Amino acid sequence: MSGQAQPDRQPGTPAHPVPAWRRRHPGEHRWPVTLVIAAAIVLQLVTPPQLAFSPRWLLPAVEGTLLVVLLVVNPFRMNRESAAVRVVELALVAVATIAVIWSAGRLIILLVAGARPENPGTVLLSGAAIWLTNVIVFALWYWELDRGGPAARANVRRPYPDLLFPQMTAADLAPHDWRPVFLDYLYVAFTNSTAFSPTDTLPLSRWAKTAMMLQSAVSLLVVALIIARAVNIVT
Repeated sequence: MSGQAQPDRQPGTPAHPVPAWRRRHPGEHRWPVTLVIAAAIVLQLVTPPQLAFSPRWLLPAVEGTLLVVLLVVNPFRMNRESAAVRVVELALVAVATIAVIWSAGRLIILLVAGARPENPGTVLLSGAAIWLTNVIVFALWYWELDRGGPAARANVRRPYPDLLFPQMTAADLAPHDWRPVFLDYLYVAFTNSTAFSPTDTLPLSRWAKTAMMLQSAVSLLVVALIIARAVNIVT
């Protein structure tokens, strides 16, 4: 109707364009995920020796080496699909996963066994480092596996998402060029660890549901046992 205001639209732009996450794009920059991986390595290095994988330097050294390889091979935008690079990326996340599950398991065993640290602050700090590393590790998994990973998403290799972000179902509430980047996956991992369940982003594939279930379980065990033990020490 002529009396109704029409939405602004650039000449030549279709009324219902294909959303950006379904279009080819230059690819994400590597530096945000590089900084987060570096933070995870630092957190592993400051984890108390009794909770770290032995020898303590081994897993962080492997992760650092794999990260350097990725920076040398593909330092900027991640839009080139390579089987070798893909193996290195997944190996890096797998090693980080081993590290966080090992530390979480050791912490749980020590707390259940009744080991008494010098002060509750030690328990809280150790648990916080493990909890935060858990968030980072699963953010990397979500980012690496959703629709085949960052390079596959840039080249639109897979049409169906594994994680359904709200912007995908309400395109009118997001910019026309919106697409998920690493920060979105980090947010998903953080909220899943704090709420112990999905919040605004839903898992669609079975691997995503399994990953969220495992992340929530690790987070719940660590948080519950740490709080209980810290309160017990104080009282």
